[in-house]
Amino acid sequence: MRCGDFRTTYPADMAIFDSSVSRVLLAVFLAVLLAVPLFATSYWMDVCNRIGIAVIAAMGLNILTGFTGQISLGNAAFLSVGAYTTAALAGRGVPFLLVLPASGLVAALVGMVFGVPSLRLKGLYLAIATLAAHFIVEFTVVHWESMTGGVAGTSIPSAKLLGLEFGDDRRLFYPILALALLHLFFARNLFRSKVGKAFIAIRDHDISAEVMGVDVFRHKLLAFAVSSFFVGVAGSLLAYQAHIISPENFPLGVAIDHLGMIIIGGLGSVLGSILGATFITLLPELLRLATGRLAGSFPSLVQLFAALKLGVFGLAIVLFLVFEPDGMAARWQRIKAYWKLYPFSY
Repeated sequence: MRCGDFRTTYPADMAIFDSSVSRVLLAVFLAVLLAVPLFATSYWMDVCNRIGIAVIAAMGLNILTGFTGQISLGNAAFLSVGAYTTAALAGRGVPFLLVLPASGLVAALVGMVFGVPSLRLKGLYLAIATLAAHFIVEFTVVHWESMTGGVAGTSIPSAKLLGLEFGDDRRLFYPILALALLHLFFARNLFRSKVGKAFIAIRDHDISAEVMGVDVFRHKLLAFAVSSFFVGVAGSLLAYQAHIISPENFPLGVAIDHLGMIIIGGLGSVLGSILGATFITLLPELLRLATGRLAGSFPSLVQLFAALKLGVFGLAIVLFLVFEPDGMAARWQRIKAYWKLYPFSY
């Protein structure tokens, strides 16, 4: 009886999709996603778009924290940099296809500036340094009123591409889906390259990586740049979706949510970024639906929704850290391995 994997060449071992079954399942999944706007309500289209944006942002943070080992609490700041860059450029008539990479590049430059302390700082100290980045960017956004609109916020015109206007969530779904797939494909291939392997070596042991010839500081800065680029593009898409942005859209809680996404989904995993972003985005929505259903019997639940959301979020992180510290992606890999090796899965 045939069981397990039989890879006899290096290209086969490095293939993104290791079997025809996985390729077929991916094609079916993408076909289902493309059909979502045909039957989903406006509410669920908004949720789907927020999931797609969160996937890009979580993947960016996972590149920095999960793959390179650099803890960051600055995702909300880089998200706001991308969003406000979009507001500044789109408001001046810059095309959609130029606004997206420009927003990512500005966020990458800001990320590199705040990544400089990573040469000397590690762990909790680096997390505090990136937390300082959040407050610096927030202060700049609030007080640079001529550019950002201050606390009142600023508006963003609808995205336009090839004469088509993506003014609502149903139409904006397709650009978000395409960009999420593009960024995930790039991230998956990044860690098959020398640069990606250098990131992983730095995460595992930066001194050993330096001894082997890896330019640690350059690669740490590059990790901050790539990560911030992903988050900046996510911020740009968020601006196009929201149409109006203000500092209230980018609280510190957003950075905590993104960190929770990669912890629950799985550190150092592309699939983990997808699963974690989906889980954390859907969790408050499902909780909101549940409290709405129970509001007739327990009216106080509606008033306690914010506290319940935080409590359930914290409980989910604790449970995953205790019972599944490697995240949802590791659990999925174990399920796949069980069936690949069946009936000798022990």
